[in-house]
Amino acid sequence: MKIKSILVSQPAPQGDSSPYLEMAKSEKIKIDFRPFIHVEGVDAKELRTQKIDLSHYTGVIFTSKNAIDHYFRLAEEMRFSVPDNMRYICQSEAIANYLQKHIIYRKRKISFGEKSMADLLPLFKKHHDEKYLLPCSDVVTEETTKILDQSGIDWTKAVMYRTVASDLSDVKIEEYDMLVFFSHQGIKSLFHNFPNFEQGDRKIAVFGITTQNAAEEAGLKIDVMAPTKENPSMTMAIEKYIRANNK
Repeated sequence: MKIKSILVSQPAPQGDSSPYLEMAKSEKIKIDFRPFIHVEGVDAKELRTQKIDLSHYTGVIFTSKNAIDHYFRLAEEMRFSVPDNMRYICQSEAIANYLQKHIIYRKRKISFGEKSMADLLPLFKKHHDEKYLLPCSDVVTEETTKILDQSGIDWTKAVMYRTVASDLSDVKIEEYDMLVFFSHQGIKSLFHNFPNFEQGDRKIAVFGITTQNAAEEAGLKIDVMAPTKENPSMTMAIEKYIRANNK
């Protein structure tokens, strides 16, 4: 079966420059974008049920931009004025820079790692006296909790938002020859929206080991996998597959 149409379970790329759009043009295929999941914030009442008092913490660990937005949203909702001397430890420089949306950056104590949680261990060792809060979603990776427990710091998890399945009732899933997933929540959303979904000849592309495991546990056959040494990006992997498959 030739691949003529692809559904990517993410928001459409901004602007006219995108590897997906270039691929659609070069391979003469249709590519649609639709987020299968979205984020919903918890309210102050729900945060209090977790026994979280924002004033009890002298440091905050941010692993995503979503975490930053929901931390400051709840701080405002709970009328907590975040002190100027709050320490921030961010998983990456991009996340640290995003703090400027909410604070005057130069006046704060901000540190960041290269990319992974393990990169933060030297920072935790240097700033071990703080009492840290980890604003996060309802799904925290095993790596995150393992690193934080190993670090020896005093830390507390605060679920401030949830990743939930989007309503896809208007999507005609049977019209697509390939579905592309980037998270295990996306796989869950597929079966939440289409409980009778059968793969048949439809091709499945997944990004990351966690997504791969979720797809396989759901009984899906994976046709395209990224990242790999040969195909570091999803578009490269899909394009290679299409060129081999559509001959």
